[in-house]
Amino acid sequence: MIPLQGNSLLLCLHTMRKTVPLMMDEALDYLEKRQKRDPSFTYEVIVVNDGSKDQTTKVAMQYCKKYGSDKVRVLSLVKNRGKGGAVRMGVFSSRGKKILMADADGATKFADIEKVEEGLKNLRPWPNQMAISCGSRAHLEKDSVAKRSYFRTLLMYGFHFLVWFLCVKEIRDTQCGFKLLTREAALRTFSTLHIERWAFDVELLYIAQRLKIPIAEVAVNWTEIEGSKLVPFWSWLQMGRDLLFIRLRYMTGAWKLERRKWVTQGGGSLLCYCPV
Repeated sequence: MIPLQGNSLLLCLHTMRKTVPLMMDEALDYLEKRQKRDPSFTYEVIVVNDGSKDQTTKVAMQYCKKYGSDKVRVLSLVKNRGKGGAVRMGVFSSRGKKILMADADGATKFADIEKVEEGLKNLRPWPNQMAISCGSRAHLEKDSVAKRSYFRTLLMYGFHFLVWFLCVKEIRDTQCGFKLLTREAALRTFSTLHIERWAFDVELLYIAQRLKIPIAEVAVNWTEIEGSKLVPFWSWLQMGRDLLFIRLRYMTGAWKLERRKWVTQGGGSLLCYCPV
């Protein structure tokens, strides 16, 4: 088993079989080289297949056989639960003291982990060992607007306004799928999370801000990958509805920031509920 001082990488897969090898090769090449330079550096890669019916799991399992189950594990959901549900499953299965969320499309260069690590380091001292460092594409916004249609640009700015107005005011890019969390921050926020689809990032950061967990936003490289876009209209509409749910349900007390105690046992985690 990976000792708890290690790092956990979570890759969430949908039906991206063609891009999986590219991301896995890049990530594992980086991680193996870094481990050779620093033997104290340990890692695990957790691939979560979110209910896809193609050969995605089979492709990912080849890496498990090549590198061993201590370094690569594959989790498969029988039914699609959405990105948030898949990432949460990976978080609760992770064993590292730092947990990196990354999309399997390879839009962000994996070596940028060092940038978000630096962002996490700059937040010290971490209250209760909790901190989050978010990769951000906000610095690329002007270029992306020039390449988008007016309709998609309008949707993007509308979504950003709703995020700012209803939920998260201090983070410019909540949706970048490249986030590094301390173990304590990941377990605390994901144990409270309700949204299981695309807007889960917003609820995650909303929870973190409510709990006063320090958050860094760090510029990372990003390339739009063909086939990895959301369906333009319906996905944005669903996300807008979820933003409204996040604000209203926490305000009315329908969703609560429950206090939970985590006990580490043999590389895993046991969740105990403590009423407040």
